[in-house]
Amino acid sequence: MIKATIDNVAALAGVSIKTVSRVVNKEPNVRQSTREKVLKAIAELDYRPNFSARSLAGNRSFVIGLLYDNPSANYVIDVQDGVLSTCRAQGYDVLIHPCNHQDPEVSREVWDLIRQTRIDGVILTPPLSDVESILDVLIQRQLPFVRIAPTVKKALSPYVETNDAEAAYDMTCELIALGHQRIGFIAGHPDHKAVTHRFEGYRAALVENDIDLDDSLLVQGYNSFESGEQAAQQLLGLEARPSAIFAANDDMAAGVMMVAHQSGLSIPGDLSVAGFDDTPVAHQIWPSLTTVRQPIQAMAQKATDLLLKQLQGKDVQLPASMLSSSLIRRDSTGPALRC
Repeated sequence: MIKATIDNVAALAGVSIKTVSRVVNKEPNVRQSTREKVLKAIAELDYRPNFSARSLAGNRSFVIGLLYDNPSANYVIDVQDGVLSTCRAQGYDVLIHPCNHQDPEVSREVWDLIRQTRIDGVILTPPLSDVESILDVLIQRQLPFVRIAPTVKKALSPYVETNDAEAAYDMTCELIALGHQRIGFIAGHPDHKAVTHRFEGYRAALVENDIDLDDSLLVQGYNSFESGEQAAQQLLGLEARPSAIFAANDDMAAGVMMVAHQSGLSIPGDLSVAGFDDTPVAHQIWPSLTTVRQPIQAMAQKATDLLLKQLQGKDVQLPASMLSSSLIRRDSTGPALRC
C-alpha cells in the first residue's frame, strides 16, 4: 500500500497544503467546517503526519519539557500522567527531566537542556517552580513556561495552584471534631515552599479551637517514606504521645503507619493518621488513608494546557488557575480514645 501524503489529503479535502498543516498542528483560526473536511480526509486516507518534517518546517520541536525534583514517586507519576495525556491529545511529546534544585549548577543544566533539545516550552513543578536562577534562564531564552504551585514572583508566568492552607485547616478541624487534642504534625520538605502552607492551615485550626501549639508535636519531614518513619518514631516515643498524626504528604503518612504497626498500635483505635495529596499509596496501604485529595493530575493537565496555548499564540490570562483540594475520609482516622 502506498503511504498517503499531505498532498493527497489536501487534494481530497479540496484545500491547500498549508491548511492541512494548520489542522494537523492544531493551530487556531481554521474554520470548523474546513477543519472537519481535513480531518475526514486524514481518516479516509489513514494519513500519518511526519513529525520530523513538521518540526523542521515550523522551526519547532513539538516537544515540551517537564522538570521535576520530588522524592515522592507517587506525586511525580501523577504529574507525568496529567502532562502526557494533554500533550498526546494535541500532538506534542514530552521530555521528562529530573533536576536537583540544590545543585548550584542547576540553571546551567537547564540552559544546556534547552539548547540541546530545542524544546518549545517548560513546565516547572515544586520546588523548581521557585528556583530563581532557573526562572532567569527561561526568561533570558524567552522560552514559554508554566509553573505548578509557585510561591515567588508569581507574576512572571502563568501558574496553577491549589488551596493547601484551607485544605490542611479542614483536615485538622476534622481530627479535632473526632476528639483529638494532641495532634502531631509532620511538616513537608522545607525547600518546597508551597507545602509550608499546610502547616499554616494546621496552626490556624488549633488557634481557632483554643488548642495550644505544642512544639514537641511538630517534626520536620522531607516528603519521603523514610522521613515519615523517623518522625513517627520521635512522636510516638513521647511520654504523652499524640492521639493523631497529620503528615504533610501521603508518603510520610505511610511511614507513620508502618511504625505504628511495628509498635503494636492499632489504627485508628490507638492512633489516627492523616495525609495529604491522595496519591495511589493512600488506598494501597492498610487501613486506607484519610487524606486531602490534591488534584495533581488535573493541575498538571491545566498547566500543560496553559503552556500549549502560549505556544499556539493564544492569550493566556494571569495570574493563576486555582483548583481546589478536598478532604477524603477513609479508615485511618477515628474518634480519640476516652481515658
